Amino acid sequence: MTDTNSGDLQTRHTVVVPNSINMVSLLGPGDEFLGILEGAFAVELHVRGNRITLRGEPGEVALAERLLDELIAIIRTGQGMTDETVERVIDMLRAETTEKPADVLSLNILSNRGRSIRPKTLNQKKYVDAIDKHTITFGIGPAGTGKTYLAMAKAVQALQAKNINRIILTRPAVEAGESLGYLPGTLSEKIDPYLRPLYDALHDMIDPDTIPKLMAAGTIEVAPLAYMRGRSLNDSFIILDEAQNTTPEQMKMFLTRLGFGSKIVVTGDVTQVDLPNGAKSGLRIIEGILDEVEDIAFNRLTSNDVVRHRLVGKIVAAYDEFDAESQARIEGRQGPTRTSEQRSAEPR
Repeated sequence: MTDTNSGDLQTRHTVVVPNSINMVSLLGPGDEFLGILEGAFAVELHVRGNRITLRGEPGEVALAERLLDELIAIIRTGQGMTDETVERVIDMLRAETTEKPADVLSLNILSNRGRSIRPKTLNQKKYVDAIDKHTITFGIGPAGTGKTYLAMAKAVQALQAKNINRIILTRPAVEAGESLGYLPGTLSEKIDPYLRPLYDALHDMIDPDTIPKLMAAGTIEVAPLAYMRGRSLNDSFIILDEAQNTTPEQMKMFLTRLGFGSKIVVTGDVTQVDLPNGAKSGLRIIEGILDEVEDIAFNRLTSNDVVRHRLVGKIVAAYDEFDAESQARIEGRQGPTRTSEQRSAEPR
């Protein structure tokens, strides 16, 4: 039904929550989730038993009703509800995507020791889907967006399904130099600090006791990028992490290691290049080279996809804004760039 209030057309609608849904799970302890809903949408809410009445502008009421439907669908999957989950569903609804937030947040990639690994944002879901559909996938975005973690989960999933025979994890050891020769200790001790994030992710996904056995058998290999040269990698799931620290030559070398029955995922953050002496980043230029090649996908994640502490996303967004403003000031001082046609038309 519709009501007129202060000259504005308003809608009032009542949502009847199924008896199988615990209202505390839906509304949150102390109505915490209800408070988030009220803050996100310009609607009035009244709860009586399992009936939630929404009143406000038709568009806002419709979004709030969709939010309740999505939260109910998520609860039915057995997932625990958090304030972060509610806020992520709201973000997806505001993005007007055709994807159902419940489908995004309920996609189970991998389960280990009672813990499930799932995409937490729409862009993460698109990234995971791209890995399924393409032989080579690039995941480009800031720290904390799950680029490497989700790629690792897909690799372990493929290994468990016997779609591949081994997982190869690699990253450039820029800080130590490619040779690593001057560092003390054994080879393992030399490269361990640069590969530690990959080991940490593995321990979340595979029983830690089995990892040494899998590595000894060659089923899982973790090595610096320099050790990929001259190889042809068949029946493998290969992940290149921190790819912004590859040169164009290294990127070409790595991509041409692809063998039959293999899949490659390349991850990196083009704003965090550590290459010395102003060397070009292979990740920065690769999309312009391969963007029209079939079976290759480029996926970009943003500060909105950061899944660490919510403050991390705000920090990344603030840095992006600062960098954009700094670049605008530099371009303003330099003046507009002349095209080659404009320069050729100038009097000599």
